[in-house]
Amino acid sequence: MNTPQLNRRLVLEEQVRTPDGAGGFDVVWTPLGNHWAEVRAGRGREKAAEFVMVSSLPYQIIVRAAPYSAPSRPKPDQRFKEGSRIFRIQAVSENDPQEHYLICHCKEEVPS
Repeated sequence: MNTPQLNRRLVLEEQVRTPDGAGGFDVVWTPLGNHWAEVRAGRGREKAAEFVMVSSLPYQIIVRAAPYSAPSRPKPDQRFKEGSRIFRIQAVSENDPQEHYLICHCKEEVPS
């Protein structure tokens, strides 16, 4: 196994719901910390949606491992942010048998 090239600084964020005062809630993304990461683009695909073609590109983001109970350990439904780019975490798995690194399976979100 090759050692990952952790050359991009990403911010790990978690979604927090706060009451909006009208019986609903607002969504706020709270930073949990910075991670140095290797970002690998997967195979893109294009599919037909209603009246348009939609493209989707998965990413694998590799970061240093953290204990299961640590708040710095990425989890599904969290996201990484790099400037204006947002990578939504869908799943997390170990990258190597010694559990030194984690692979975060992500999809890039394009803000509209």
